[in-house]
Amino acid sequence: MRRLLSILMIIGLLGFAGLAFAEDQAQPLSPTLVEQPATAPAPLKIDTGDTAWMIVATAFVMLMTIPGLALFYGGLSKRKDTLNTIAMSFVTFCIVSVLWVVYGYTFAFGTDISGIIGSPAKILLAGVGVNSIADAAKTIPEYIFIVYQLTFAAITVALASGAYIERMKFSAWVLFSILWMTLAYLPIAHWVWGGGFLARLGALDFAGGTVVHINAGIAALVGALILGKRREMTLIPNNLTLVVTGAGLLWFGWFGFNAGSALAANGLAGAAFINTNTATAVAAVAWMLTEWMHSKKPTVLGLASGAVAGLVAITPAAGFVNITGALIIGIAAGVVSFLSVAVIKPKLGYDDTLDAFGIHGVAGTLGAILTGVFADPSINEAGKGLLYGNPGQLWTQIIAAGVTIVYTAVVTVIIFMIIKVFIGLRVDVEEEIEGLDESQHGEKAYNL
Repeated sequence: MRRLLSILMIIGLLGFAGLAFAEDQAQPLSPTLVEQPATAPAPLKIDTGDTAWMIVATAFVMLMTIPGLALFYGGLSKRKDTLNTIAMSFVTFCIVSVLWVVYGYTFAFGTDISGIIGSPAKILLAGVGVNSIADAAKTIPEYIFIVYQLTFAAITVALASGAYIERMKFSAWVLFSILWMTLAYLPIAHWVWGGGFLARLGALDFAGGTVVHINAGIAALVGALILGKRREMTLIPNNLTLVVTGAGLLWFGWFGFNAGSALAANGLAGAAFINTNTATAVAAVAWMLTEWMHSKKPTVLGLASGAVAGLVAITPAAGFVNITGALIIGIAAGVVSFLSVAVIKPKLGYDDTLDAFGIHGVAGTLGAILTGVFADPSINEAGKGLLYGNPGQLWTQIIAAGVTIVYTAVVTVIIFMIIKVFIGLRVDVEEEIEGLDESQHGEKAYNL
């Protein structure tokens, strides 16, 4: 403390001496100049256009979890597990909505502490008022920024459930949602978006490649390995109509996810919007064509899965790449994600029920790394990739992805071990055979 005070005193003395010297050397000002008042920096002001767009974008992202992801996952599961699968997404949104305003926001976006976590100063949103403006979003009310980021946290946790369905206790999932959001999502969100060490390193993640998709994808894989295989490992969707409806809602909501991450109604939001749609469309076609060659038939499930893979891969790059970059990332996402699901997963034998890792983990990692290749400074001056003379950005992206993978894997293992000790992870064999709708909730999705 004494050393700090000494340094501040020295700085103050030097500043005073410099000011005195400047005054001695100054030339007399003309009367005209003397009469001119000093120009003060313009105060921060809430922009109504930006605010309106961000309210809409926030609602779009909320739609992605319920009903988008809930219907997408619910339609993919077995009929006897549909309601339980939907409930996992629904309850997660409710839990995260509460925890985010209690402590989630401040630890993710509070004043940085040693590059690791945010300050607890805004627990229960202390100090946030109707005219408050967040450091990360200068033209919208802080309340809107808080809710916008809440929707990101909610869908990230819910995404991991796709690997656990049809065998995980509902009580275990509830506890997992609380612990994983706290111990995995909040630190990584702060590292990348809240001024933490990955942000200082220069990692680019426009809307959630590392924070959302790698994070959730690795949690999905690790949890699936710990839970073990289902008794019936087949994936025969009970309702493809729900799957396609859910995928369409995800695509629609993703415009709020990616274009909204510009945090303003501006040209960057427009670039993210068109990149998102382009990458998604070309990924769906790429998956379809790859599947057509591999399995001799193009499935509707493949089209929907390819679209989601494209949405995932373009997420970190949406506000950094041009349209050529978006096309290439989309094609890569469709092909690579299909191969990870249809070829690699069967060979390795793990039971990632709805391919949460195969799509979100794989496409998220692919998109995060390719951002380091295709980031175009003419789209966003904050990003300059390998093709534009900055090979170091690619290495930074690899480091950020690697750090996220390792940290999430370790934390997820610890969380699962804690849950296993206290309440157990899996339902009984009889309950799995009966179906989790009845065994966990006493209800049926379809009363036919």
